[in-house]
Amino acid sequence: MSHRRVPLILLTALVLSLASVPAATADQTAISQASITLVGGGLSITAPADAGSIASRSNEVGAITVSGQLGLVQVTDSRGAPPGSGWTATAISTAFTPPSGPAIGAASVGYTVGTIDKTGTATYAANDPVNLTGVSPVVTATGVTGDNSASWNPTISIAIGAGMAAGVYAGSITHSVS
Repeated sequence: MSHRRVPLILLTALVLSLASVPAATADQTAISQASITLVGGGLSITAPADAGSIASRSNEVGAITVSGQLGLVQVTDSRGAPPGSGWTATAISTAFTPPSGPAIGAASVGYTVGTIDKTGTATYAANDPVNLTGVSPVVTATGVTGDNSASWNPTISIAIGAGMAAGVYAGSITHSVS
C-alpha cells in the first residue's frame, strides 16, 4: 500500500464520520395560547334616600309652582354590554300629602334632568317628563359600548293648585333602571 492512499483513506473516513454528526439546531420556540374571562357586572341606580326639602315658598291664593333639585342620581352599567346595548332610567312619584287635608297628585310633579355627567361611550338623552303619575323614562342611554355611567341632579317641579293649605307636603320619587 502506498503512503498516499493512507492519508486519502483517513481523510475520507473523517469526512464520512463528520457527515453522520447532526448539524447544530436553531433556537427552539414554544407558543402558549392563553385567554382571560371578563365577567360582566351589574346595572344599578342610586338616588338620595332622603332629599329633604326641595322647595319652600309662601302660600298664595292662586296656583303656584315650586321647584328644587332632588340630589344626585347615578346609573352605573358595568355589564360590559355588547356594542349597541343601552339602558333606560325611569321615575315615578307618589302624591305629595300634608299631615291632613288634600294631597298634591303625582300628575302635578314634573322632572327635568338637567346636565348629564357621563363616563364611557354612549349617547344619553334626557326625556324630562311633565308628570310622574306612571313610570316615566327620564334618561335613555343608547349606543353603549362596554362599561359606562351617567349622573344628573334633576329639578323637581310641583304645581300647587289654588286653595291648598299651608304645611309640609311629603312624597316619594322612585327611580329604576333596566
